[in-house]
Amino acid sequence: MIDLYTWSTPNGYKASIALEEMGLEYTTHPINIMKDEQFQPHFLKISPNNKIPAIYDHDSDQSVFESGAILMYLANKTGQFLVSDGPRYWQTIEWLMWQMGGFGPMLGQAHHFLHFNQGKSEYAEQRYKAETKRLWGVLDRRLAEEEFLAGEYSIADMAAWPWASRFEWQQIDMNEFANAKRWYKEIAARPAVQAAFKVPNPDREIPQVD
Repeated sequence: MIDLYTWSTPNGYKASIALEEMGLEYTTHPINIMKDEQFQPHFLKISPNNKIPAIYDHDSDQSVFESGAILMYLANKTGQFLVSDGPRYWQTIEWLMWQMGGFGPMLGQAHHFLHFNQGKSEYAEQRYKAETKRLWGVLDRRLAEEEFLAGEYSIADMAAWPWASRFEWQQIDMNEFANAKRWYKEIAARPAVQAAFKVPNPDREIPQVD
């Protein structure tokens, strides 16, 4: 059994998608970041950076924080969605790191300035809108070559897709990125992803594209 500490954010969805896709039993512990619950002492014991998600695996007596580390831990635990070696292994790691270093942080800044604080800084809005569009272009070109980021569906897709799901906050017209749109819709149709998107908020619906 795994304890999942999470909230309805792109990083939170990474963990719930992985748990659902891998068929692991887990108990959800909502951490309401709007109420600063991420600073509670019991949560800080397993997530010292006070960020969700985090997990505690009762089987191994192991806690893991940081979403990318959680994906790698669960993939290694189950032997799923991360090939053991060879070029595809490193492609998966490359695209996972691309999401962790760019497609997450930069899109997060776009959310801050384009969605929540529009009109506060024209420079920041232009900077992060341009960088967001550039990163979507990187995603789209990769998906013109492969069905998924590392060829087969993997933890790299589980990392990137939740951030793509906030395309409206990023002022992205997905019709400009046909390959990414195809990928987005294909993943959105997966039953495990649909179930994971309702964790921890069962009223959440996956944003749809035509």
